[in-house]
Amino acid sequence: MTSGRGTRPGAVVGTALVAVLALTGGLLTGCTAEPDPAPAPPPRRDGGVPAGGLRLVAFDSCADALAGLRSATKAYVGPYGMAGGGAYPQFRANDLGGAERAAAGADAAANRDTVPAGPGYSGTNTHEAGVDEPDMVKTDGRRIVTVDRGTLRVVDTASRRLTGTLRLDSDPNVGWAPATDLLLHGDRALVLVAGHGMMEPAVARRAPRPAVPPADEQGIAGPRLILVGLSGAPRILGEYRIDGALVDARQVGRTARVVVRSAPRIDFPMNKGAGPVDEKKNLAANRKIVDQTPIDAWLPRYRTSTGGQTSSGQVGCDRLSRPAVYSGTSLVTLLSFDLGATALGDGDPVSVVADGDTVYSNGSRLYIASDQRWRVLPALTAADRAPDPKDEQTEIYQFDTSGPGRPRYVTAASVPGWLINQYALSEWDGHLRVATTSGRTWGQNPKSSSAVYVLRADGKTLAETGRVTGLGKGERIYSVRFAEGVGYVVTFRQTDPLYTVDLRDPGAPEVTGELKITGYSSYLHPIGGGRLIGIGQEANQQGRTEGTQVSLFDVSDLSRPTRIAQHHVRYGHSEAEYDPHAFLYWPATNTLVVPVTTYEPRGSDGKVWPGGGALVLRLGDGGFAETGLVEHAEAQTTETSGMIRRSLMVDGVLWTVSDGAIKATDPATLATLGVIRL
Repeated sequence: MTSGRGTRPGAVVGTALVAVLALTGGLLTGCTAEPDPAPAPPPRRDGGVPAGGLRLVAFDSCADALAGLRSATKAYVGPYGMAGGGAYPQFRANDLGGAERAAAGADAAANRDTVPAGPGYSGTNTHEAGVDEPDMVKTDGRRIVTVDRGTLRVVDTASRRLTGTLRLDSDPNVGWAPATDLLLHGDRALVLVAGHGMMEPAVARRAPRPAVPPADEQGIAGPRLILVGLSGAPRILGEYRIDGALVDARQVGRTARVVVRSAPRIDFPMNKGAGPVDEKKNLAANRKIVDQTPIDAWLPRYRTSTGGQTSSGQVGCDRLSRPAVYSGTSLVTLLSFDLGATALGDGDPVSVVADGDTVYSNGSRLYIASDQRWRVLPALTAADRAPDPKDEQTEIYQFDTSGPGRPRYVTAASVPGWLINQYALSEWDGHLRVATTSGRTWGQNPKSSSAVYVLRADGKTLAETGRVTGLGKGERIYSVRFAEGVGYVVTFRQTDPLYTVDLRDPGAPEVTGELKITGYSSYLHPIGGGRLIGIGQEANQQGRTEGTQVSLFDVSDLSRPTRIAQHHVRYGHSEAEYDPHAFLYWPATNTLVVPVTTYEPRGSDGKVWPGGGALVLRLGDGGFAETGLVEHAEAQTTETSGMIRRSLMVDGVLWTVSDGAIKATDPATLATLGVIRL
């Protein structure tokens, strides 16, 4: 067993920490033991960055780090163990999407050496052009690569044949892990296995304790990253595993950035004796356990294997930074991998003592955001109480990712409110725009509203330059989209106000228009020419949903947004409503494809019969014309549902992907051109 880079406390300081020290004026003295390290500042309940305390600093030593983490963690320890410290967020890739923005920055462009996506095929629907996101299917125009139920498959698009199959693990549990996605570069695929066990869809993404991946033979419980070679028969080139849970990933060119969140590995034995629990005694015992816990319990371990050789390591405390105030219950680690290499390496980790559950990147910069909703919502909703404003804060960490190497931490900020997903963040013209909702959104008389904050992102600070507040009083945000100097915000409770926000002057943003219609859009997709597509649910005047709706908005006049077309699928639901990766818009033919599942009552017995497929719409001047429905009836078996989840366009052919088949279809006539059963 060899030791990997970054495995010991005295490892070389990274670029990110050099930048931190330059900002703070501190000196890294190395991670040697010191007799009396200064204790950490008292933690606040949300464990994040308070307004005004926005710098990250390196610990002076491992002893300093240990004392600070122990002190901060004890504030979260109760008589039954860690209180509210869940560090295993479910995989967030399914919150992602949108592919119409311009390429992000000249610095990032220098790192984009992938084969450009020409007009012949569609890629993954991503938030920012040139910044790829993990998904269950990828294409480079020559082949389609999918991963499902623990098996990777390769389809040749020219011959419409299955040319490669690779079982990723002999463990049968991997076969039903839904949180498995891909990144693709040349003849390399990076498979991201978030963990085993069922997880809720990302629309309800803040479940406090999703399924935790089982530990491997070395006790590492966390995501698996598998590098697969696609030249010839698919084969595994290497694997990487790290403690924690996969938050998200981004790829620019051949460089993949992977974000993982981890909790300290501390065992708190429960009182196993008969009779009532002595909570005071248990609390004292648990705090004593923390006082005796070594630094290794907080630092994530990793293991990488290539060509039969295995290397183990641990994130060094010289790679660890902290905000001025922190909780010690969670670390977020940013890993970097070169997908053009023949091995994954150690990921060159950089860690921050913080939470992280939302990732946004425009290529040259990567942001990790955290709000503490999952800590406080269960108790608040049960008691119908409003949140404490200090719990309604979103902390945002900014990293420079313009080069292929280790990210450089830049700065951080805190804004009021909670995010809906990564689309609530967008950087344009040197400014980061953030949309949040604050206040009680539940109960009979909700007291909530939403806002958009503009922060100057000049590579030094994230300072607020302007804000608009008071959007959708008594409602919450259902979708956000920023397109250059304009923002679109949808709030909903009974009707759907679509707000247009003029952000061209970062010092004076303003709401310029409002459109009230029934239902809501949970995903917005600008298509140019002053047009905006929305997909969500129709609803009646009381706010009761009535099935999937696709809307076409005219936003050419920001003061008077209008809906000019609507397509309603009664009793329908679409994965694209909460996962924009399921959304396909092909501008060459103005074709829109979304998966739809219908649950329509039929017959006198009132039973609900499921149905559906991929809905194909053609967009014209007058609105939507339905081409028809692509179905995978031939893929329905006792083991597969045939439910279509993704659509791709390759050389004029519409490809649809379900759990049982990959199908090629003529998009004009919907005639079947080929079926590959999985």
